[in-house]
Amino acid sequence: MSSNDILDMYIYETNTLLEQLENIVLDAEKENTFSEENVNEIFRIMHTIKGSSAMMEFDPLATVSHRIEDMFFIIRENGMAVVSDANRPALFDLMLHSIDYFRVEMEKVEAEQPLNKDVDSFLANINSLIAKIKGEDSEEAPPPAPEPAAAEPVPAAETSGAVPRSSEGNPDFRYELRVYFDAGCGMENLRAHMLVSASQGLCAASDFLFEPAGVESDASTAEQVIENGFLMQFRNPEDREKAIAEVRSAGSVRSYQPHDFEPAPPKVSIPAEAVAAAEPPAPAVKSAAPAKSAPAKGQQGSAQHQKESLISVNLSKLDELSAIVGEIVITEAMVTASPDLKGLHLDAFSKSARQLRKLTDELQDVSMSLRMIPVSNTFQKMNRIVRDMCKKLNKQVKLTLIGENTEVDKTIVDSIGDPIMHMVRNSMDHGIEENVQDRIDAGKDPVGEIILSAEDTGSEVIIQIKDDGAGVNDEAVLRKAINNGIASPDVEYSHKEILNFLMAPGFSTNKEVTEFSGRGVGMDVVKSGVESLGGSVTITSEQGKGMITTMRIPLTMAIMDGMEVSVGKSIFTIPINNIRSSLKITENDILHDSVNGEMIKIMDGYYPIIRAQEFYNLPEGAERVEDGILMWLESGDCSYGLFVDELLGEQQIVVKPFPTYVNNFDIKNYGITGCSILGDGNISIILDAGGLYTAARG
Repeated sequence: MSSNDILDMYIYETNTLLEQLENIVLDAEKENTFSEENVNEIFRIMHTIKGSSAMMEFDPLATVSHRIEDMFFIIRENGMAVVSDANRPALFDLMLHSIDYFRVEMEKVEAEQPLNKDVDSFLANINSLIAKIKGEDSEEAPPPAPEPAAAEPVPAAETSGAVPRSSEGNPDFRYELRVYFDAGCGMENLRAHMLVSASQGLCAASDFLFEPAGVESDASTAEQVIENGFLMQFRNPEDREKAIAEVRSAGSVRSYQPHDFEPAPPKVSIPAEAVAAAEPPAPAVKSAAPAKSAPAKGQQGSAQHQKESLISVNLSKLDELSAIVGEIVITEAMVTASPDLKGLHLDAFSKSARQLRKLTDELQDVSMSLRMIPVSNTFQKMNRIVRDMCKKLNKQVKLTLIGENTEVDKTIVDSIGDPIMHMVRNSMDHGIEENVQDRIDAGKDPVGEIILSAEDTGSEVIIQIKDDGAGVNDEAVLRKAINNGIASPDVEYSHKEILNFLMAPGFSTNKEVTEFSGRGVGMDVVKSGVESLGGSVTITSEQGKGMITTMRIPLTMAIMDGMEVSVGKSIFTIPINNIRSSLKITENDILHDSVNGEMIKIMDGYYPIIRAQEFYNLPEGAERVEDGILMWLESGDCSYGLFVDELLGEQQIVVKPFPTYVNNFDIKNYGITGCSILGDGNISIILDAGGLYTAARG
């Protein structure tokens, strides 16, 4: 394992622990107490961060986490009653500030920037709270709390009065120390490497050996450490004693065993008759083994299987796998749809082709499922935002999460965090009433509610942010839009059109710039961010009832189901999600409007018609509507008819981005989102239904 791999593992583990810690603190704050389980978990988290940070030589992080660990050791030993009601808000605030500190420093670690080494003021706050918890008047920091008795390993020498002797070892390095880590702690090889680094700083390199070798670079050595422990050998007993002190302070150490090498006595020749007459001795027990019975062979296999049932994989490897699967999908289509096979009746080939298609689909499903993760982590982060804004805005609001186990592609989950944050902040700042009495007068609960929900429809995920606030004041929005030059005072706008002004760049209803809003950056960021993922954003509102913001986002952007259509000699692909139906129409069905141009009536609604051949200025294509097909498309709040020549059929396609130089032609403003390679080797242009409508209708 390279140093970069170790760093990546450290970053991932620490960020995961911080997310877990934040959820614990936020839940505990609602109850105004930490449960015994919470205290133990926080102690473990701080202990792990301390140990891993020390291993990575991030001393400020190790120092701060160690001091927080000391504080929770006091709470763990004496119970939550040791923290008075007056000090509990300070404890919760301190923990959340600590999480913020760690996250800022972790961002520096990821960016390879130097850490902030000046942590004295932060430590002073921790020490001050510790002093209050202990009932001390002095602000001076108390000495670090000792490790709990249960967690401190006790060497065999302390119980037996003498160090065990062993005839197995190295006569030049007689003084041995074998260390066993907690079961399931993970990264045993790296924890062993941390002990090696600490011990090498205590003695000369020539006076110290360890096994297994290569713990810093070979992840497979973790299994050896789990099974046999980690062995360190010293020339001098003084060096071993120093190492024992380091082991005592190390994280996740279950036990340790010192041994002294003693040469075996010389063999004495014994007559064969005496050997035959002697009783067979009992099997010798290896002194370095842990004090527990060895599992049976079958049990070992089962334990190993459980250990290896969950692994962490770098996202770049999943990207590579998805790319390969995409190429397989294309190749499979090229083989089965080869022009050379037209007119041939090959039963065996057809059967094999169907089996290949089945296996390709299964492979694709598996590869896509590997990238799918729940949106729960993103949703849980909103608890902190609501909590902090409640305190600063002096509002009482509760956040309700629905469908947080809904799974979305990892890339998409990482991208929707900011849009969701903007919408939650918008609901907190603009939606929920400032005056509690206004809510009571309106017959509402004094405590406002924001509902964050996610729903998987099979092809896309629908995320909604709903609040029960005052809703959108159409007159105020329209007035601000006119003042900003976005709207015209001579035009009568519908309720939906007025709501769309909220997503215009630079638009804000706040008169003053605050910490949370007023800069004109918010809903437009949400709209552009979601549309870059191939999704759409819509807003609905009822004055006095609240507002709902809905995001529709594809589950994955790598492979999608599309309908192939032809316009002249050109082939386009329309995402299946955007197609409501396909229609055969006549010239008599088309209505001509002086403002909207060609219109079509479908199910009591009137929709504009876009002719693909005219919009893209193609040299060939059907001109008479009777010679083509009308595709009824829908994306977000826009619905229209797209006139094409012919339907070629549904096909699963692999979305390929355009080369960088092609993007210089601003093709996205023409309703084009990418391309795909068809089975016959031709290129198909993938249309963005929403972008095409915007481009054509201006």
